Order: sequence, then structure tokens, then C-alpha cells
Amino acid sequence: MSRNPRNPFLTVDIIIEIDGGIVLIERENPPYGWAIPGGFVDYGESLEKASIREAKEETSLDVTLVEQFHSYSDPLRDPRFHTVSVVFIAKGVGIVKADDDAKKNAEIFIKESLPSNIVFDHKKILDHYFKYKQGLKKSELF
Repeated sequence: MSRNPRNPFLTVDIIIEIDGGIVLIERENPPYGWAIPGGFVDYGESLEKASIREAKEETSLDVTLVEQFHSYSDPLRDPRFHTVSVVFIAKGVGIVKADDDAKKNAEIFIKESLPSNIVFDHKKILDHYFKYKQGLKKSELF
């Protein structure tokens, strides 16, 4: 076994439901484009705490986690390095306001109004999410 193992970075993404839509952030840092709010899990932090923290930091919303949706681990999902993301679905409360990595913009979208420049594998995640909300079972999505 290597003394210096290389492991994927652990991240969370939070699909925040609010006012009949979901929140996406416009990233200030590369890769540029729209993304599901989220970020890296800090050492000693649970996935749930990281999700609540990242949602607040990037959207100014208080969230209640509804369920853990799925984990995404394709080594190519993030062009910067290998990440594994645990995706949560949450209910948001408050006024959507961009902050932190999302300093450019944060907006509420419905399926039909999603922006075209969605980064990472978030278009795939959102496709799975909308199919799930239409009644497809998770076992039929993955």
C-alpha cells in the first residue's frame, strides 16, 4: 500500500426546493457556469452539516434536509480533480442571495427554464432529480 494514497475529494451538493423551483448558483470561480449549491466537506464535519453550511454560505437560505438523493463518483465529473459528491434534497427558507463561491448570482429555476451552461455533472444530476420527482424510482434512474 502506498504511503501517500491519492483519494477523491468528498463533496456535497444540495438541490434546494423553494417557491416551486430549485436554486442554482452562478459560479464566480472556474469552472464558470451554473451549478447546484455545494462544496467540500471539512475534516471532522458530517455530510449533513456540510450540506446545511454550504447551502447557507452560497445561497443565504436556511435548509432542512429532506433526503439523501444519490452519490456521484465519475472521476471526470469535475474537470479540476476527482470528486465524489453526496447529493441531498432540501427545503429552503429565506431570500435567495448569492454569496461565497456563488458571488455572481443565485436564482430559482424550474425544469423548463434551466440555464444551458450547467457545469460539472449537474445537468445529469438534475435530470435524475426531475425524473425522480415525476415518480421514477431511484432504482430506475441509476
